[in-house]
Amino acid sequence: MQAVAAWLDKWFGFYSRGSSVKKEVIGGATTFLTMAYIIFVNPSILSEAGMDYGAVFVATCLAAAIGCFVMGFWANYPVALAPGMGLNAFFTYSVVGGMGYDWQTALGAVFFSGITFFILSVFRVREWIIQSIPMTLRRAIAAGIGAFLALIGLKNANIVVANDATIVTLGHLGDPSVILAAFGFFTIIGLAARGVQGAALMSILAITLIAWVLGYVDFTGIASMPPSLAPTFMQMNIEAAFDLGMLSVIFAFLFVDLFDTSGTLLAVAQKAGLAKRDGSLPRLERALMADSTATVAGSMMGTSTTTSYVESAAGVASGGKTGLAAVVVGVLFLLAMFFSPLAGMIPPYATAGAIIYVAVLMLFTLQDVDWNDITEAAPVMVVLLMTPLTFSIADGIALGFISYVVIKLLAGKTKELTVSVVLLALLFISKFIWLG
Repeated sequence: MQAVAAWLDKWFGFYSRGSSVKKEVIGGATTFLTMAYIIFVNPSILSEAGMDYGAVFVATCLAAAIGCFVMGFWANYPVALAPGMGLNAFFTYSVVGGMGYDWQTALGAVFFSGITFFILSVFRVREWIIQSIPMTLRRAIAAGIGAFLALIGLKNANIVVANDATIVTLGHLGDPSVILAAFGFFTIIGLAARGVQGAALMSILAITLIAWVLGYVDFTGIASMPPSLAPTFMQMNIEAAFDLGMLSVIFAFLFVDLFDTSGTLLAVAQKAGLAKRDGSLPRLERALMADSTATVAGSMMGTSTTTSYVESAAGVASGGKTGLAAVVVGVLFLLAMFFSPLAGMIPPYATAGAIIYVAVLMLFTLQDVDWNDITEAAPVMVVLLMTPLTFSIADGIALGFISYVVIKLLAGKTKELTVSVVLLALLFISKFIWLG
C-alpha cells in the first residue's frame, strides 16, 4: 500500500497539501454522496424531452466520470462534474417543450456550446468575458435559474398545476404525490441543517421506498448490467443546430456554464487552499477545459451540459485536496451505472424535493444584491421573475441584459455599462425583433 500511495503522490502531490490517500478517498466519497441525486434527477428530466431514460442514465454517469477523470488527472483539482441542474431543465422544458426543437437538435446546441467553451478556455478569453459582465447580472441569472427549478419541482410534485383562468393554481394537497414530495423536501432540509452528507440522495431513496411499500411504484430490481446507450449515442443533430433561432440557446448553455464553472472553481479551490496569494488559480485553463471536454462528450452520448459542482466543497471539507478526490468520484459514477433498475423505479415526485432544494441553494445569491440601488435591484427582479414565467433561461438572461442597459441609461449611470454588455443587449433586442 505504501508503494501505491507513493506512486499516487507523485501524480497528485497530496502529501504536500496535508492530505493522504485515505483522506482523498473519503473526500471523493463525500462529494459523490452530495451530488449523486443527479443520477436519478437528470434522466427523469431529459426523458420528458422524449429521450430514452436508460440511455440518459448511462450517459449521465459516463459524462460525469469523464469530467471527473479529466479534472482529476489533468487539472489536479478536487472538483467533481456532472450534468448541471437548470441547464437540463432548460434543455427539456424550454428548447424542446417551449421552442419546439427535437432533443437531437438540442444536443447539437449543447455540443456547439461545449466546443465554444473549449476555444474560449484555450485562448483565455474567459477572463475578459467574466470581468466585463456586472456581478449583479451574474447573481440574477443564478437566482433566476433557481426560481425556474423551483417551478419545475413544484410542477413535478403536482403542488402547482395548470389552470385556464389563473394560469397556475395550487394542486390537491391531499394527493399522495404532493404529500410524498413535500415530505421529501422537508427531509432534505432537515438533514442538510444537521450537516448530513447526501441528504438529497437519502430523501430520493426514502420516498421511492415509501411509494413502493404503499403500492404506488412497482419493484423492478436494484442492480443489473447498464442499459444500452444506443438510443442517444451520437444522435445530436449538428446541422439543425446551425439554425439562427438556436443562437440564443447555444449562448444560454455557454453563458450559464461559463459563470457556474468559474464560480465553483474559485470557491472550491480557495477552500482547498489552491489559490495563490494574488487570488489566481494554477492550471485554471486545464480545469475549464475539463468542463468543456465533458460537455462535448456528454452531448455525444446523450445528456445536457456537464458542469462543475459546488458540492465538491463538501468533499474538500472532508479531506480531499487534490485531483485524486475527483478521480474517486468518477469511479463511483461508473459503478452507479449498474443500478439502473433502481433509477427506473424512482417517480418524479421523489426527485421533486431535490430539485426544489437545489433551487433554494441557487436563490442564496440574492443576499448579495444591492437592494438599496434601484438600478441594480430592478434588473435582478426582471431575471428572477421572467425566467420561470417565460419558462426559458435564455429569455430570462436576454431580458435581464436589456433591462440592465435601459435602466442604467435612463438613470444616467452610463459609466457602469461595459461595451460587451451593451453589445449583448443590442444582440438580444435584434433577436426578439427578427426571430421572436
